[in-house]
Amino acid sequence: MAFKKDFTWGVASASFQIEGAAFEDGKGPSVWDMLCRKPGASWRGQVGDVACDHYRRYREDIAIMKRLGVRASRFSVSWPRVLPAGVGAVNDKGLDFYDRLVDEYLAAGIEPWLTLFHWDYPLALYHRGGWLNRESADWFGEYARVLAERLGDRVSHWMTLNEPQCFLIIGHEEGRHAPGDQLRFDEVVRAIHHTLLAHGRGVQALRAHAKTKPTVGVAMVASTRMPQTETPADIDAARSAMFAYNPSIFQHNAWWFDPMFKGEYPAEGLARFGPAAPDIQPGDMETIAQPLDFLGVNIYNGQFIEASPEGPRYVDLPPGYPKSAYDNWPITPTCLYWGPRFLHERYGLPIVITENGGCVVDTISLDGCVHDPQRTDYLHRHLLELRRAADDGVPVDGYFYWSFADNFEWNLGDSIRMGLIFTDYPTQRRIPKDSAAWYSEVIRTNGNNL
Repeated sequence: MAFKKDFTWGVASASFQIEGAAFEDGKGPSVWDMLCRKPGASWRGQVGDVACDHYRRYREDIAIMKRLGVRASRFSVSWPRVLPAGVGAVNDKGLDFYDRLVDEYLAAGIEPWLTLFHWDYPLALYHRGGWLNRESADWFGEYARVLAERLGDRVSHWMTLNEPQCFLIIGHEEGRHAPGDQLRFDEVVRAIHHTLLAHGRGVQALRAHAKTKPTVGVAMVASTRMPQTETPADIDAARSAMFAYNPSIFQHNAWWFDPMFKGEYPAEGLARFGPAAPDIQPGDMETIAQPLDFLGVNIYNGQFIEASPEGPRYVDLPPGYPKSAYDNWPITPTCLYWGPRFLHERYGLPIVITENGGCVVDTISLDGCVHDPQRTDYLHRHLLELRRAADDGVPVDGYFYWSFADNFEWNLGDSIRMGLIFTDYPTQRRIPKDSAAWYSEVIRTNGNNL
C-alpha cells in the first residue's frame, strides 16, 4: 500500500493572503484591497497590506520549504500586480517578482504549480462590470497570455481558477467576501457562466503561448458526500447526492463541473432555473470544455448520506462530533476517499488534492515551539483515506497541504491559523510547527510512514 513513486507532495498559498506589498512597485488595487477597507467587512478591520510579507521574504519561505523536503508549491499570481488595470499595460516590476519567485523555486528543487486566479480580482475591471461583463472572459485570456509568455518557459503546471464557487457565491451573492455584492440569482448565474468562459479562454491561452508543454487543470471546491455505511445502497445514495441538483447552487457540484468536463450544464438545473438560466451563445460550451490534464479539488470535509425509500438522505452528526477550529467544520476523513473516487468515476481525469488542511488554535509554548497534535492527527487520518483511494485504483497524482504558513485568511484576517508554519505577525518570524516535521517525514517516505 503506497502512493505512486512520482507522487507530488506540496504546500499551497495564495497571493493576497501572503504577499503584502499591496500598493508597491506599481501594483494596482484588487477587490480585496477595497473590501477590507469597508467598515465591518473584515476581522477587526484588518487589511492585507502586509500579510506574511512574502513579497520580501519569499527566499526565506522557499528555504523553509526546501528544508521540509517539499516537492511542489502551489501559489497564485496577483492579477493586478501584473496588470494594474486588469488589461493593457503590463507592470514590469510585478512580472519581475514572479520571475524571481519561479527561479527561486526551481533553484530549490521545488516544482512551481501556478494558479492564475485566487480571488484578487483587479478593482479596475470590477468597475467595468467584473464577472457580470461577458468581456471578462477575454480579459482573463489576455492575463493568461501575459503569464504564459513570460513564465511558460519554466512553469509547466497551471491552474486557471481557485474555487469559483467561493468567489462567486460568497463574494457576489452572500456579500461576505470580495467584492461584497448581494446580486440577484440570475445575475449570479450570469457571472458563473462568464467565469467558466474565462476558464476556457485561460486554458486556450496557456496552450497557445507557454513555451514548455503545459499541464493544465483547475482547483474546484468539491462539496463531498460520503456513505454513512459502506453498503452498496449507501454508496449509491452518496454518489447520487454528490451530483444531484441542490437548492444551494454552491453545493450543486454538477453545475460547476459538468460544463468544464462534459461540455453541458445539467438539464435539471437548466429546467429549475428557468428564466435565470445562463445566456449560452454559440461556441460557449466548446470554449468552457477545454481538455484538461487533471482535476484539482479542494476538500476539507463532507456530509454523510444514507439510502432511504425517499432517496438519498443527509445524516445529522451526533452531539459532540469532532470539529476543527474553523467555522465548526466537521472532521470527516473519508471525504478524501469518496470525493476523489466519485469525481474520477464521473469525469475520468487524474485527481490532485489542491487543498486540504486543519485549523487549530495554535500558540507558541514555553519551549518556543508550536505543538499541534490535532493538526497532525487531522493530516494522518485524511492521508490514510487518500492512500486508500489510490490503492483502490483512483489515479491520485498529488496532495497540497493548505496552507504553507499561517496567513491573512480573507475576511477573517489573522483570527485563524491553518499553516504548517506559525507566522508571528508582529515580527514576521516563521516557526515550523510539529505538524511540519511530521509532514516532512510523510514526504520523505512517500507516505509509507502512515
